[in-house]
Amino acid sequence: MARHFLKLSDYTRDELDSLFRLTRELKEKQRKGVSHRLLDGKTVALIFEKSSTRTRVSFEVGVFQLGGHGLFISSGTSQMGRGEPIKDTARVMARYCDGVMIRTFGQEIVEEFAAYSTVPVINGLTDLFHPCQIMADLFTVIEAKGDYEGLTFAWVGDGNNMANTWIEAAAIFGFELRLACPQGYEPDRQVLAWARERGARLLLTTNPREAVRDADVLNTDVWASMGQEQEQAARAKAFAGYQLDEALLDDAKGNCMVLHCLPAHRGEEISDAVIEGPHSAVWDEAENRLHIQKAIMATLMG
Repeated sequence: MARHFLKLSDYTRDELDSLFRLTRELKEKQRKGVSHRLLDGKTVALIFEKSSTRTRVSFEVGVFQLGGHGLFISSGTSQMGRGEPIKDTARVMARYCDGVMIRTFGQEIVEEFAAYSTVPVINGLTDLFHPCQIMADLFTVIEAKGDYEGLTFAWVGDGNNMANTWIEAAAIFGFELRLACPQGYEPDRQVLAWARERGARLLLTTNPREAVRDADVLNTDVWASMGQEQEQAARAKAFAGYQLDEALLDDAKGNCMVLHCLPAHRGEEISDAVIEGPHSAVWDEAENRLHIQKAIMATLMG
């Protein structure tokens, strides 16, 4: 098992499957009110350079439920925001804390932080990858469908950090993944090349209907991620026709499930009828961020 949790490709399928098993165990213990203080007396630094709702709450609550203490740090009110070198912050944090979670912009930031940290570092989100979210998504699929094997997954929208991480997941877990992205908004080329070298079953298209046809799991995200707000108008034009709505759902399997990592811009990338409809697993998905992250922290720091 890797020391840090920076991207899915650092792990084997067996290692990630073991996290799913522990997630199920911890979720069941919480539901039954059984103590699971696997981080008793430990402190986890939670560093945020990007705004957050689910990541902050799920990590803070998760550390607390595991018996530890989560220490929220905003880069804007710390020396990181004043230009302190990442390697300096990393070495100091490792002297104080038992683990670190970072939600930031460049993947190189978490990679450098981990390189200088003697305690585990978890990627809470970067512009390139969102591994905790995809693990929560896959756990939600396992709960609903029994497994991820034999399923077809469809991504409709921007080739962003979520799409990149789904591509890694497809290569690791072996399921079929179809991605519908407008021209000019494709996933990262290096991530695609890495996955294809490993025999990933990928379809990259500009046609959303081709991606979702007979698919088991449909997934989307906002068209303009954090830091891209100035591109909103241009992206809305480029993504016309990419809304995950009831008409698009008709092309998927009758028992398909819909995922969205949130926050959602209802009426843009997803319709209100779909996110509130019977195929939506969005709220289970959001809850499972808590449980999968507890499993990750317990494994790395427990």
